[in-house]
Amino acid sequence: MTESAYSLTVNNPKLRVTIIGLNYSPEPTGNAPYTTSLAEGLAASGHQVTVLTGYPHYPMWQRSPEYTGWVRSELINGVRVKRLRHYVPRKPTLVNRMHMELSFGLRVMFARWSRPDAVLVVSPALFSSGMAIARTRLRPNRPAVGLWVQDIYSRGIVETRSGGSLVAKLMGAFESAILQGADGVAAIHDRFKNFIVDSLSVAPERVKVIRNWTHLPATPVSGQQEMRARLAWAPDDVVVLHAGNMGMKQGLENVIDAARIAEQSDSRLKFVLMGDGNQRRKLEEMASGLRRIDFLDPLPGDEFQVALSAADFLLVNELPGVKDMAVPSKLTSYFNAGVPVVAATDDGSVTAAEIAASGGGVRVDADSPAKLVEELERLSGETQEKQDMAANGLKFRQVTLSEDTAIAHYDEFLSSIVSSRSR
Repeated sequence: MTESAYSLTVNNPKLRVTIIGLNYSPEPTGNAPYTTSLAEGLAASGHQVTVLTGYPHYPMWQRSPEYTGWVRSELINGVRVKRLRHYVPRKPTLVNRMHMELSFGLRVMFARWSRPDAVLVVSPALFSSGMAIARTRLRPNRPAVGLWVQDIYSRGIVETRSGGSLVAKLMGAFESAILQGADGVAAIHDRFKNFIVDSLSVAPERVKVIRNWTHLPATPVSGQQEMRARLAWAPDDVVVLHAGNMGMKQGLENVIDAARIAEQSDSRLKFVLMGDGNQRRKLEEMASGLRRIDFLDPLPGDEFQVALSAADFLLVNELPGVKDMAVPSKLTSYFNAGVPVVAATDDGSVTAAEIAASGGGVRVDADSPAKLVEELERLSGETQEKQDMAANGLKFRQVTLSEDTAIAHYDEFLSSIVSSRSR
């Protein structure tokens, strides 16, 4: 643990903490790695940690076959994990996702909880978070409740064009009510805090910014060439790797179009989409017959890190209009890999701000495949610029995205809401 992290935690009381979130390990992407490492970090600090979570299903949107039954309890790295079976949609539309969250929320409301001092609910899932907060209200001497905001739903409806203005307005009112019902809110970015305060009417003193962190260990220093050979990446391929969810907000049709341009121009660029998601099958159909793009299933831990570091560029791609709804979780892993990042995103987006702050990459306009290909071609010949971006990303990971510091801040956050609740 770093000295700054230690100074935050040394005097904090040991608490009974219950974390409620739909996603948890072994899910490899999204919120699950952060919830898992936070739970284990708090347990390692001496807190008694219980997690109420769902059955693994993301990003493949299919329940893992080894998880059966109605309830499953595990002890994982000092954390008591209670899994509750819930509905999993085959196609995660807005309505189907709401159904999933409500089914999980009902399980949470009627499940046996420990007797926590503090409850931390994770959004997404917003609806089940609201139900968990409502459950705490029914208890005498209720615990303090914190809400951990990873995505902003009302902005997501607007930015992904998944609902009209009335739906967005209703969602904003609902989201505001849930956030105001918590004793404290942890937001993962300053832009999130600004929106929560200005648009969702939460008092600024109740919102604390705690950045997400790099949950991976240092990238292996060997095995990259072997990984490239295993994945059939030729020595002269300039590999542009997008790792993670393949959903609507990623707008990955742009990458298919870029691969088509690269092929027509006899470019050395090779685009690789690694992961899963509700848009993967559609994207594979669009890419049928193209030689400059490949699809890979998710890789486990160490192999995932080696694959990231074996690429020439790491790609973030976002749908035009996506600006404030989310901070791509893949960025923390990307900076850890020591590989330059290229972000196809709108100017002024949270992602663009992260790229600029880190110095770890460059931005091109969203939904502009020709510009994406042009910039990748330019950078492929700029050895020093690529080395500088890789070094900057690693430095940003070490200074700004420290896991120890982030967990210490959550320790402090939970202690503060318990103290305020007691008063």
